[in-house]
Amino acid sequence: MKRWYLYPFSLVYHFATSLRNLMYDWGILKSTSFKTPIINVGNLSVGGSGKSPMVMYLAEFLCKTYKTGVLSRGYGRQTKGYGITNYDSNYKTVGDEAMQLFERFKNKFVIGVSEARVPGAKKMIEDMDLDVLILDDAYQHRAIKPGLQILMTDYNDPYFKDYVLPAGDLRESRNGASRAQIIMVSKCPAELTAEQKQYYISRIKPRSDQKVFFSSIGYDENIYAHNQFLPDNNLSYYDILLITGIANPKPLLNHLSKFSQRVKHLKYKDHHNFSDQDFKNIIAEYKKLGEYKLILTTEKDYVRLKTFDYLRELVYYWPINVDIDKKEEFNQIILNYVSKN
Repeated sequence: MKRWYLYPFSLVYHFATSLRNLMYDWGILKSTSFKTPIINVGNLSVGGSGKSPMVMYLAEFLCKTYKTGVLSRGYGRQTKGYGITNYDSNYKTVGDEAMQLFERFKNKFVIGVSEARVPGAKKMIEDMDLDVLILDDAYQHRAIKPGLQILMTDYNDPYFKDYVLPAGDLRESRNGASRAQIIMVSKCPAELTAEQKQYYISRIKPRSDQKVFFSSIGYDENIYAHNQFLPDNNLSYYDILLITGIANPKPLLNHLSKFSQRVKHLKYKDHHNFSDQDFKNIIAEYKKLGEYKLILTTEKDYVRLKTFDYLRELVYYWPINVDIDKKEEFNQIILNYVSKN
């Protein structure tokens, strides 16, 4: 147990969330279904479990065949209501995750934000004439009923070893996994043995209609700045100031350690809104480094840091992708669901 002294409060939280789920299960609270195929990517825990790379993967995969949309809450934005991400958007108007999607894919698919998922989904599907809609992080938002649920769980911190808040990090009980059709164990080691996979499957205990897949994070061979890029094997020549505002920077730190040991890490909370004082601190730390130096960050943090003109010319970001074991089988499940609906 992570914070055992808070366990009495977890009992209260568990009761409240379980009662809420029962009210949806019994139809006391309404869940809205749509004729258009809706895929939700979510998790049971707070913090990063690989949702964003999976949303990117699905959207890029589906948009080759179908008119695809992605709808997120727009966490951390300074606006309210429904909106579509475009060239005039920034992280303050649509949130960093929606902006990250747009920066990478531009207009390959539609990216919308709405804290109210049901009216947001309805308007987005109708206005944009979508064939399929992907929901980002709506597993506990049960007012909308997706046709396909993908539950993400971190290999290093799986939900079956966790507890509900505040003693643990689960937003609801482990039983919530029963609503998923696919359970994706994310951030796995690159070389995962059959025995390791079997252990996770035995702990997850999937039903006959549930599928368990395993995925890992793949890093691009280059890091990118405003007007240039740098091969990752050149990182060994530099002192690196690493800036992260994500839930779990450990995978990035582990990957970076393969290329350089000269790393100063400035860690901020997830979705951190960088202030002028943060900018001054970053520059002060940067100036302490040696002659050959650079600032490195994540793709999500880059959309916030680049709003500082001076940093825009200094900061590199490292794109990531998701590598799925049994990818063809996974892809076929996704295509079968969308085509049949």
